[in-house]
This record gives sequence, structure tokens and C-alpha cells, in this order.
Amino acid sequence: MTVDVVNAQNEKVGSIDLRDEVFGGRVKTDLIHESVVRANAAERRGTHATKTRAMVSGSGKKPWRQKGTGRARVGEIRNPLWRKGGTVFGPQPRSYDYQLPKKVEKGALRAALTQKLRDGEVLVVDALTVAEIRTKAAAEMLKRLGVDRGKRAGRVLLVDVKPEEKLSLSMRNIEGVRVVPSNRVSARDVMNTRRVVLTRAALEKLQEALG
Repeated sequence: MTVDVVNAQNEKVGSIDLRDEVFGGRVKTDLIHESVVRANAAERRGTHATKTRAMVSGSGKKPWRQKGTGRARVGEIRNPLWRKGGTVFGPQPRSYDYQLPKKVEKGALRAALTQKLRDGEVLVVDALTVAEIRTKAAAEMLKRLGVDRGKRAGRVLLVDVKPEEKLSLSMRNIEGVRVVPSNRVSARDVMNTRRVVLTRAALEKLQEALG
């Protein structure tokens, strides 16, 4: 497979060959699913909490004597069996993050990029740069590339080996546009966008890393 490389004016300036062992295989959607679920789990706040019998308000005194009253024995009013008592085995603050094998994450990213390439939603440019830190200049560049944030345009992912600070600052106020370095991009980043714009250098790095 060969993809065209364009410049900032959306004019073809070359092409790049894609390796079959990276982008020529079957799209393994199960790996994409695992990677996306893990990424979503890592972002869960996990601040949920319930009060145990040690945390609820109330006296710790025994309400009545153990025997002889004809009533059920009880040790305190914070008993979980009582109304307004503590909760047993309730949710407590925790992290939902977990790790997947590196091969699974690589396979998921490989499959996600392959799917986007086959759908024709990947654009390769020679460089992603802006002359100044200005949102208008960044929006005009996206418009020239044909990935502007118009109606039904969807989200846009910009990937470079090391994104320029001017580019990142110019893009941060444009809704739906993300700038990500090539060594931090994930399968969820790719699948959560409509168009993926990669620099030639970023695509070569990804081919080397995913090969």
C-alpha cells in the first residue's frame, strides 16, 4: 500500500510505502476493544464511597442488655442490619487502572491505524507547523488540508514525532482537535476521531515501532 504525502497547501509532494507486515493484515477488532476499555477504565475517577459501621454517626453503646429482654441481641445502633447503619462491602475509593501486555497495545494501535487507512481517513503531511501562536492560523491550516471543523466534520487527531509548541498552543482552543506525539498515541485516540493527520516522520516512527 502506498499513501500520498502532501504539504501545508494540500499539494502532493511525494509518497510513502506502507509495510505489509504492519498495515496489510487483518483488522483485529478484539484488540481494539480491549485497548479502548483499558483506556476508559484508567480515566475513571473512582471516588465513590460508602460509610462502614465505623464511619456512620451514632453511639457505640449497647442499646440493651444481651439477655432477658426478649428482643434480638444487638451490640450498637450502627449495626449494618439497622436502618441508617453502616454498609457492608460497599464501594470504596480505588483506581480502575490496569495494564495490558505491550503486544496487545501494539496490536490494537496497528489494527486501528489499518482500519483508518482502509477507510481513507488518514492524511499524511510533510510537516505540521504554524508561523505563530494563533488559533486562526491553525484553523486555516486545517481548512487547507480538508480536515477543518465544519458541520459533521468530526474530531481530528494530529500526530507528530514531537509536536511544536506553537502548533499545540494554536490548536488547543479548537474544539475536537487533539495534538499527540507519536510515542503517546493509542488505539482509542485513533478510533475516537474522524480524521487522522500524521507527519511523514511520525508514520515512519509508527511503522518502525509497530513492525
